[in-house]
Amino acid sequence: MAAVHGQLEMVELLVGRGVDVSATDPEGRTARDWAEWRGEVECESYLSKCKLWLTIMKLAYLGPKGTYSEEAALQHARFADQPSPLRAGQDTAQPDDPARLVPFTSIPAAVRAVEEGAADEAVVPVENSLEGVVTHTADLLIHHTPLKIRREIVLPIHHCLVLQRGVDPGDVRVVYSHPQALAQCRGYLDRHLRDAEPVASLSTAGAVRDMQESDRPAAAISSLRAAELFGATVADRDIEDVASNKTRFVVLADRDAAPTGRDKTSICFDFSEDAAGILHGALGELAARGINMIRIESRPDRRSLGRYIFLIDLEGHPTDTVVHAALEGIRARATMFKVLGAYPRAG
Repeated sequence: MAAVHGQLEMVELLVGRGVDVSATDPEGRTARDWAEWRGEVECESYLSKCKLWLTIMKLAYLGPKGTYSEEAALQHARFADQPSPLRAGQDTAQPDDPARLVPFTSIPAAVRAVEEGAADEAVVPVENSLEGVVTHTADLLIHHTPLKIRREIVLPIHHCLVLQRGVDPGDVRVVYSHPQALAQCRGYLDRHLRDAEPVASLSTAGAVRDMQESDRPAAAISSLRAAELFGATVADRDIEDVASNKTRFVVLADRDAAPTGRDKTSICFDFSEDAAGILHGALGELAARGINMIRIESRPDRRSLGRYIFLIDLEGHPTDTVVHAALEGIRARATMFKVLGAYPRAG
């Protein structure tokens, strides 16, 4: 490849190759900055650099299209509009796309995609305001993945009742949806479809497909987007039992987020022995330093009945001196201690 002798010639060549010369790389440099003449520049070498930082971010999520996880991923994609460094085997980006969404059939599969380099980040549900913790996600964070939480997204959840074409609500004998959605609409189902059997699907969008393929008169609980995507009949809207129904999603990546001054930190820990006041002592590390604990949950430790791992969200970032001291205090008291991530508070 012939050398290029000047900034203008380089920029013209890049534009001809479809490179967005106004885009910035992770260090804030544009193509014009790179093309500033500093002696002979190999065109192929420069194009390789452009390809590196113009690669589109890949976001893994629980698919298929039409899930609430996709809605959260779309929201995150609009937020995370800076390109990511190229991973081995990834395709080049379209300059006007903020991210490429990649659906997976399960939460573990979406997380594994990031671990193996097939995606940059994963968007997964972690907590619902009605049903509490999403156990698959919590257990992955505790036991299986080194990925860190780098952002949270709180999404209002509004469910629709959708029907097979030509089926009357009174004839429905089975209702498909994700277990969380079925639980969030338990009262509605009891009032309107008490004779229908609730059947779990892998996702709310997958429930629409299950309904359409059912050999019994069927309905599904899904998002409006899923119903529209799959051409289903919407029989009722906003059927969740509590109008303020919300789900918190987290974005998982290789690293958590830098401090913003309005942060949360998530941790988990356990104790090898059961003793009076042992949890009180750990939480006292926060109270003694005036750190607000936002949330506490427990999960079985998987080793013996009656033993638990505690999950806590607290205000602040591990780089804050007072937070760092509190975390080290808890670490010293615990048998297992893990920082699950630090990230800006939603809202």
